[in-house]
Amino acid sequence: MIFADLDLARRLERSEAFGGLRFVEAARRLSPNAGAQWIQVAGAYAMFDGPASPVTQTFGLGLFAEPTPADLDRLEAFFLERGAPVSHEVSPFAGLPLADLLSRRGYRPVEFTSVMYQPLTPAAASPAPPNPRLTTRRMVEGEEDLWSRISARGWGEHPEWTDFLLRIGRVIASCEDSFSFFAHLDDQPVAAAVLRCHEGVALFGGACTVPEARNQGAQRALLEARINLAASRRCDLAMMCALPGSASQRNAERHGFRIAYTRTKWRLAP
Repeated sequence: MIFADLDLARRLERSEAFGGLRFVEAARRLSPNAGAQWIQVAGAYAMFDGPASPVTQTFGLGLFAEPTPADLDRLEAFFLERGAPVSHEVSPFAGLPLADLLSRRGYRPVEFTSVMYQPLTPAAASPAPPNPRLTTRRMVEGEEDLWSRISARGWGEHPEWTDFLLRIGRVIASCEDSFSFFAHLDDQPVAAAVLRCHEGVALFGGACTVPEARNQGAQRALLEARINLAASRRCDLAMMCALPGSASQRNAERHGFRIAYTRTKWRLAP
């Protein structure tokens, strides 16, 4: 049994922070002049990938050290000097004093996230219902653009987001310490997902399916393929995040994930 406590929160939040860090480093390699950057302050990692990027925020604030007003001054300057909003993903294990400090500095909660986990073994991947039309495989070098196109189609309910999603997908597919996956239906790539491993924690993300191929079992197959790879790499803990009450959360719980805590995103009011 792995209990939902401060030690678990530290492992989970550090894993996600390193995922963001690797994203920023990949973005900098692909576009050296775009200004992607990260810093560490009071045990928290702050990432910048452009003012509109979902990666532009902090992880781990308050979990590894009690942040001081001077620490928050430094973090706020990091974002504001780059024209970005100031956002912190905060675990409840950071404690009420941090929530009080953020409130007094003009922050407000703007989003909740269910942070889920399960102990990881190869047996955690249960057999999927047979679908002879469906296969999964890892992306190989040179397929980053293909992966980003499938990902953009899977996430792109609004055409105006296409260019943004293609760029994000290209960076994700180029990150160190991560493994990108395809699901094929009748030998055609129709779904994408990613696995990131850090210090025994396997972070599952990026799962999406193109609209015409949904409800065929692609996401279940991709989850099981990633669980088996993570277990083979000696990860002992799986992590997944979702909006509370969403279909993604329900699917994760069906596969044995438990909610560790509900995280709050705090944003500094303009």
